[in-house]
Amino acid sequence: MNLLKRYFITGLLIWVPLAITAWVLSLIVGTLDQSLRLLPETVHPRSMFGFDLPGAGVALTLLIILLTGLLGANFIGQRLVVWWEKLLARIPVVNSIYNSVKQVSDTLFSSSGNAFRKALLIQYPRQGAWTIAFLTGRPGGDVANHLAGDYISVYVPTTPNPTSGFFLMLPKQDTIELDMSVDEALKYIISMGVVAPPPRPRTVHPTPSL
Repeated sequence: MNLLKRYFITGLLIWVPLAITAWVLSLIVGTLDQSLRLLPETVHPRSMFGFDLPGAGVALTLLIILLTGLLGANFIGQRLVVWWEKLLARIPVVNSIYNSVKQVSDTLFSSSGNAFRKALLIQYPRQGAWTIAFLTGRPGGDVANHLAGDYISVYVPTTPNPTSGFFLMLPKQDTIELDMSVDEALKYIISMGVVAPPPRPRTVHPTPSL
């Protein structure tokens, strides 16, 4: 029985990651394939080939994103983007949602931004208990007027779902910059500490630099 149990667990360890990966990819491809609705019915894969072509929506979505980026990189495209944003700014509710999402996306994806560029070690939720956090910037607005000293803003993700977490503002000297990439830190968090980053020579980073 112990031998059968070991074989069964070994089989699960092989098939579970494969099944979850296939399910996630299928979900992504199925969602992106909805972009085919933007095309006329005459050029749909079913109309042209007589059957659905999985992944066609992925290729179309990537093509649209690349063409949008190409258009937005030149002078005419930039003027169109400015005109489009001014138009959205006149629409109530849509304006606030769009601006909020744009600010977050610009911060996360901009090559010049600091968001999620560094992995930190902090004591949370109490002294003596340590967890990994990500540097997101510095406190702003009226919040900065009420914090005496040098503070930074960090995001503490939950395990195993890092898309939810906690936003904290901590003294800079209470954080330790880790010698690991953001990707390595995310894998460490998602795996609940099972997938540890490769060992490196010890490097002391007393505080993160912005």
